[in-house]
Amino acid sequence: MDKFTKLTGVAAPLPQINVDTDMIIPKQFLKVISREGLGRGLFFEMRFDDDGNENPDFVLNKPAYREAKILVAGENFGCGSSREHAPWAILDFGIRCVIAPSFADIFYNNCFKNGILPIVLPQEDVDKLMDDAERGANAILAVDLETQEITGPDGGKIRFDIDPFRKHCLLNGLDDIGLTLEKAASIDSYEAKQKVSQPWLAGAA
Repeated sequence: MDKFTKLTGVAAPLPQINVDTDMIIPKQFLKVISREGLGRGLFFEMRFDDDGNENPDFVLNKPAYREAKILVAGENFGCGSSREHAPWAILDFGIRCVIAPSFADIFYNNCFKNGILPIVLPQEDVDKLMDDAERGANAILAVDLETQEITGPDGGKIRFDIDPFRKHCLLNGLDDIGLTLEKAASIDSYEAKQKVSQPWLAGAA
């Protein structure tokens, strides 16, 4: 998993509440287990019409937001089913930070496991950032995980809270597998001792 330290980029506004995981990545895209290519399906039913043509009114189809790295959204973002394809699609599109007043619990947890920083802020702060995001190509936000600050296009700063353990994992690019591999030496030592004390578990006669 890539480390998350500082992120500077265009923020796209999505002032919509209760955006569920089926809206984020519709069910027809759940047939794959690869994370690559899912960005095409992100917000598919909002980004494209029935003929597969882009909806020019959808924010991520607008020229200013095609390379957005940050999404400013409404409350209860990521509700619905627990599909991990939702954060996969967001990440594959190029978005690494989602800011909202609240998130669904499972989606929130899945973001951290996939290198996405979900930031919970009071509604008034989200409203301010949403207003900043409406500036199009000038909607540049800087997110500093180390200092836990968001800097707006006018230089104003907003602080955010994050669980220290989750912060550590993002800063160091540690998913569940990475966390386990940090204990590789202890695991190897335990297995070596077990082969001596209980050889039958290792298939020895």
